[in-house]
Amino acid sequence: MLLVAPVTIATSTTADIFTTSIGPVSVTAELTGLDEPWAIAFFPDSGGLITERDGRLLLFNDDGQLTNVTGAPGVWASGQGGLLDVVVARDFAETGEIFLSYAKPVDGGAATAVAVATFRKDPARLENLRDIFVMNRPTGRGQHFGSRIVEAPDGTLWVTLGDRGDRGQAQNPMTHNGAIVRIARDGSIPADNPFAESGALPEIWSYGHRNPQGAALSPAGELWTVEHGAQGGDEINKPGKGLNYGWPTITYGWDYNGSTIGIGTEADGLEQPVFYWDPSIAPSGMMIYSGKMFPDWAGDIFVGSLKFSYISRLEQTGEGMREAEQLFRDDFIRIRDIREAPDGSIWFLSVGDGVAYQLSSVD
Repeated sequence: MLLVAPVTIATSTTADIFTTSIGPVSVTAELTGLDEPWAIAFFPDSGGLITERDGRLLLFNDDGQLTNVTGAPGVWASGQGGLLDVVVARDFAETGEIFLSYAKPVDGGAATAVAVATFRKDPARLENLRDIFVMNRPTGRGQHFGSRIVEAPDGTLWVTLGDRGDRGQAQNPMTHNGAIVRIARDGSIPADNPFAESGALPEIWSYGHRNPQGAALSPAGELWTVEHGAQGGDEINKPGKGLNYGWPTITYGWDYNGSTIGIGTEADGLEQPVFYWDPSIAPSGMMIYSGKMFPDWAGDIFVGSLKFSYISRLEQTGEGMREAEQLFRDDFIRIRDIREAPDGSIWFLSVGDGVAYQLSSVD
């Protein structure tokens, strides 16, 4: 168990102007001194929460102060594991609830888990923390935890899960490896899940994924994801109910030793990505923008690149998609998460800089 005493950290802000396809924008370093930040979430009124992979949960306010939040779960901070996603419940104003995903220590290894807790601000703490989902087949391997959480319009939760380095299990609907699951916020199984009454695990929504580290909700209430390929084959998908997305049977990538993976790029009964990158950009956070502050970007998808350190802006084109712009290439190091704030500004986390940046209009 990682125990962290409450500490308040003052931060400073600096702003720079960048030229984009819609003209000049301002980027401000709002929160600095972060250690491997993984996710950011906003409260409906002001401020929000940031996770750091080593297990620290941080409260931030509009004055740029960071305060440690006590009561976070103990994590397996090894490899890519640790404290991962954070989501503020849509009814937070009434319930005070938040959701966390993390690498839960289990049997000498770890399993991706999702917990719900009540957040209390003064002092900053979590109460009534409890797991509502724990991935089966824990392993000591340190890769591919997935871990994005998306709250659906009906209040159910989609959770993305990586294959944990055991690629063949992504085609096994009796394991959680490489699956997206859908659960109620108490952990129960929605009756309309695709496998609720079949021989597959009833919480599975879709499967055949490699490592989806980004996920977002569209204005129409649909789930979109972005996942890491191997060498090439990073994919954007719109995971459909009960569908198989092919990994590792089909892929647009190849193995790290140069060998082929699977049987090719397509096969009957296996879904195609909406878009893919080759070479890989190592995609992580994902956001579908509302257009509130930047109307010209309404409906566009934004994806952070860990490998090439830029933000990919993608436009939908009929049934397809194209990468319309690469924002801030090499200006910020390893983009991990991207979220829209309540005011329509766009926030992103840079792992290499240890900074939460705010992208906003130029006054």
